[in-house]
Amino acid sequence: MADVVIKNTRIMQTEPPFQILEGADVVIDGNTITKVGKDAAKGVVAKKVIDGTDKTVMPGNVCSHHHYYSGLSRGMLIQAGPQRDFIQVLKEWWWRLDRGLDEEACYYSSLICSLDAVMAGTTTAIDHHASPSYIAGSLDTIAKGMEEVGIRGSTCYEITDRNRGMAEVEEGVEESRRFIERSKKSSLVKAMIGGHAPFTIPNEGLKLMGDLVDKTKVGIHLHVAEDRYDAAYSHHRYGMDIVDRLDEYGLLTDNALLVHGLYLNEDEIRKINDRGVFFAHNPRSNMNNHVGYCSHIRDVRNLVIGTDGCGGNMFEELKIGFFKHKDEGLSWWPPQYVEALNRGYRLVEKYFDGSFGRVEAGMVADLVITDYHNPTPLVKENAASHFIWGMSSNCVESVIVDGKVVMENRTFAHLDVDEIYREAAKVAKRVWKEVDTIAP
Repeated sequence: MADVVIKNTRIMQTEPPFQILEGADVVIDGNTITKVGKDAAKGVVAKKVIDGTDKTVMPGNVCSHHHYYSGLSRGMLIQAGPQRDFIQVLKEWWWRLDRGLDEEACYYSSLICSLDAVMAGTTTAIDHHASPSYIAGSLDTIAKGMEEVGIRGSTCYEITDRNRGMAEVEEGVEESRRFIERSKKSSLVKAMIGGHAPFTIPNEGLKLMGDLVDKTKVGIHLHVAEDRYDAAYSHHRYGMDIVDRLDEYGLLTDNALLVHGLYLNEDEIRKINDRGVFFAHNPRSNMNNHVGYCSHIRDVRNLVIGTDGCGGNMFEELKIGFFKHKDEGLSWWPPQYVEALNRGYRLVEKYFDGSFGRVEAGMVADLVITDYHNPTPLVKENAASHFIWGMSSNCVESVIVDGKVVMENRTFAHLDVDEIYREAAKVAKRVWKEVDTIAP
């Protein structure tokens, strides 16, 4: 007996080769797609049957860089000083918020971010966490929220010395080490080794991270050159490019994720390409923080798309990224953008068993069912254009993660979503009050 059957639906493959298959069935057994095609479900008995008539089934989206800790920051009412540059934004806003987070706040942030992502058709979120006042056990709390909602994810602790020097670095490394072991028992949430940015991690910290990478074979998840300051600091303090400094400590592995990278130079891009490192582009965040535009994304081999905490809606992120690239006078077309989004599955495959990213037999069943009604022909030649110009989170009807129906008909049967949001608002109010007392 199969677990889930989707009958008589349209299948849209969202990574090359783009394909459209009409009137098809999808059979899921356990967490794996076992059959796809016309009449594939004929004679199959299933525990759950979903009518896919007038629906489109596609792989779920991947958010390749998120900050769940920002989940309760929307509309945050605090007194903040001038923010004339990126470092002031960090000091006046984000580095105060993260110090105000405790276990309850992290838990509700994780629930809210996971719910928002799933509702937007995102089936995997690669999180990067920070809560300096609550380090030990914090990643368990983030994972708990992910698992309760049912989203696939990865999380890591942001190793940094910015508050308490090497003591804080060592606590972050220990939390990373502990969670790597814990995550081996989870089929939904895995660990990476996090770091804030090179300008807040001394060489002693990079060595500890490198030792952990070497021992566990888990990759790093690190902001680099988000602002000119990071690159200038590396040159001034260490006399070397950021990427060379990371390489010195063995951090450039093919399961590593570097984020932003606006001010990396050609040699640095060449080196991360040679090593197979993943590179996350976050267009909305870059615009919001006024740090500039990452004009070399076309030169990056393993480019993926993230939000840097600006929610989990990858339809929205992709649209804005596409339009911003054109606004910069640069040419890159819908197929390339959609391919970058779905390249996130190549990163997912570094940490999870199985193959991801297509609606095909043998693939892990991380799927989105949409009620997208195309007013023009939808064929393989224009599928990427429909993804950018037509589809949105509004058309996401149901979501399947790891073969389990997490959201059906825009409803989470296993969760009281309204109650979660009510409680989150109470927690947010308390956190804001605490953050307002924290000096930059």
